[in-house]
Amino acid sequence: MSTAEETIVPEKFHAAPPEQRKTKPPVDPASLTHRNLLDGEFWRPMFDVDRETFLDFKWQMKNSLYQEKKLIEMLEGTAPQEFIEDAKRGFHLAPMAVRVTPYLLSLIDWQDPWNDPIRTQFIPLASRLYEDHPMLTLDSLHEQEDAPVPGLTHRYFDKALFLPLNTCPVYCRFCTRSYAIGVDTDTVEKVDLKVDPKRWEQAFAYIESRPELEDIVISGGDAFNLPAKYIQMIGERLLNMPNIRRIRFATKGPAVMPMKVLSDTDWVDALTAVNDLGRKLHKHVCLHTHFNTPNEITEITREAMNVLFERGITLRNQSVLQAGVNDTTEVMQELVRRLSEINVHPYYVYQHDMVRGVEDLRTSLKTNIDIEKFIRGSVAGFNSPVFVVDAPGGGGKRVAHSFEHYNTETGVSVFTAPSVKPGQKFLYFDPLHSLTEDMRERWRDPVERRIMVDEALNACR
Repeated sequence: MSTAEETIVPEKFHAAPPEQRKTKPPVDPASLTHRNLLDGEFWRPMFDVDRETFLDFKWQMKNSLYQEKKLIEMLEGTAPQEFIEDAKRGFHLAPMAVRVTPYLLSLIDWQDPWNDPIRTQFIPLASRLYEDHPMLTLDSLHEQEDAPVPGLTHRYFDKALFLPLNTCPVYCRFCTRSYAIGVDTDTVEKVDLKVDPKRWEQAFAYIESRPELEDIVISGGDAFNLPAKYIQMIGERLLNMPNIRRIRFATKGPAVMPMKVLSDTDWVDALTAVNDLGRKLHKHVCLHTHFNTPNEITEITREAMNVLFERGITLRNQSVLQAGVNDTTEVMQELVRRLSEINVHPYYVYQHDMVRGVEDLRTSLKTNIDIEKFIRGSVAGFNSPVFVVDAPGGGGKRVAHSFEHYNTETGVSVFTAPSVKPGQKFLYFDPLHSLTEDMRERWRDPVERRIMVDEALNACR
């Protein structure tokens, strides 16, 4: 690899003689750690149950820790007391309720929970929270503004997002739908998107009435929480519409409770039936999942993904870039390679959305761009995820480096989306903690705030 000082000058091609040909040196075994998945009864220190019990999804659901009281009781004697007190304060400041599976709790390093990437995603700590950027909103992507009927967002020409439910097997702190997902918290009263087949009929009627719609994402909430009968009913209903060519079920389930795939045969059979119908109708069905750190991928994960792979189900992953979770080139490369190891296609890496209460997780846009440069070329092209910004205000997914303007000092980037909302500009703002103190003070001043926004917009004219 050339240094900045070197210049490579093209020369006339000629084949080097055998004695001058170079071979790559043997690789360092440490570069192949993505193949070494955690195995054995790693849950025993926290949950003294046998493998059969731990791999039962019903046991996982029943023993998931929900809200403050149960989680604190579990952590007593396991986590440092200082951490527990920190978490107690964090619960009351978070926009999302807390729900964590035994599987995830077993993967957290309780000797240093402050810096564990899994803890960081699910258990809020008051000491780690930063002030919100003044430009943050609760629904930064304006999903509700682009919803012609409740629970259906139609933003792109040929694609719609269907939200049939508002619950998940776990609740991620960084959820972009903290306006609706889970129960009300001390800081947020949720929009009602409960399971309701009557409400779904409004969405189905709209989809059928729009011939341009070809692609439907079934999310929520989380498709993992839909009973098997509804997975099959929704899938068949959509596939039998003449205009629909593709459907995707979105779930974080394989990352947080892979044993459901191993033990809930009804759910897997329902998904398989939908997939088989899609192939019969020459339509595409796939499962989109959500791994954010290589620590979430174990031998149990591999077993579960093997089941789906053998059923012929296409698997893709969408990660969210998060500070302390996957914001280094080394961790992101390990994640991408480990996903490839278990036959899950690394599809997207999202810039963290601008939602309230999780500024400690957001990174600058520059971090995203720098990591993408490193990942591209370190794995096969088809396994290189696209690094994107879901443009605040409803601009949709934009490739991270496709901005029209980006000022790393003010942290303002401007994107356009000519095929989504032509003529509009969409602004993303780096978190305050990534800026200098002088710049943070400017953002606290409403007058200076307006000046910086106008400067960014004017730079695009």
